[in-house]
Amino acid sequence: MNTKFMLNYLSNLSQNNNREWFAATKKERQEATAIFEELLQELIYGIGTFDKSILHNVPKELTFKLVRDTRFSYDKSPYNPAFRAHISSMGKLPIPVGYYIMIKPDGNSFLGGGLFTDMFSDATKMVRDYITKNPAEWEEIINNEEFKKYFVVKGSSLKNVPNGYDKNHSQAEYLKYKSWYVEFLLPDNEICDDNALITKAIAVFKAMKPLNDYLNKALKDFKMPTR
Repeated sequence: MNTKFMLNYLSNLSQNNNREWFAATKKERQEATAIFEELLQELIYGIGTFDKSILHNVPKELTFKLVRDTRFSYDKSPYNPAFRAHISSMGKLPIPVGYYIMIKPDGNSFLGGGLFTDMFSDATKMVRDYITKNPAEWEEIINNEEFKKYFVVKGSSLKNVPNGYDKNHSQAEYLKYKSWYVEFLLPDNEICDDNALITKAIAVFKAMKPLNDYLNKALKDFKMPTR
């Protein structure tokens, strides 16, 4: 698995972010994409040793497009030079939460988990309510030594605890959050060593599983909005 080729392709795309170059390098793009999908398959097998709910996934169905939606962006470059995927029991949907990977050159690659989006107010309320009722389990997860070795919980946050929640709650700081996620950065040299990358990614994803499980219990009744 030539992950160095994959990263080099993305680096070249970053430097040649135009439709002409993109079209002219179709063969290289297809090869790089195939390498990323091969990586995803290995991750599915690895994650499946501790989370069998994701084993049914097909790699190509978990990925996000390189083409950017520039309609509402100041950045009009047509492509996002990154391979991205979300692995969960329901594929790449943001909920239920799962295991996210982004491969992007110049030290911008990372492994992630948890609830990244704050656009679903129902989901935010469900998690806040669950933390309110289950603070000890939350405390145990975020203070676990294996978890702390890799992560600090991040998320968009309010300045104050929202109305309807106890400002003196033991997890009041996390009740301000509108999303709850973790990230683990991957330097380029680790991306280029495929065996080391797979080993590290599986260890990191295993450490984040308790957080994902907690959030998914909170979100078990969430329904994705229909268009």
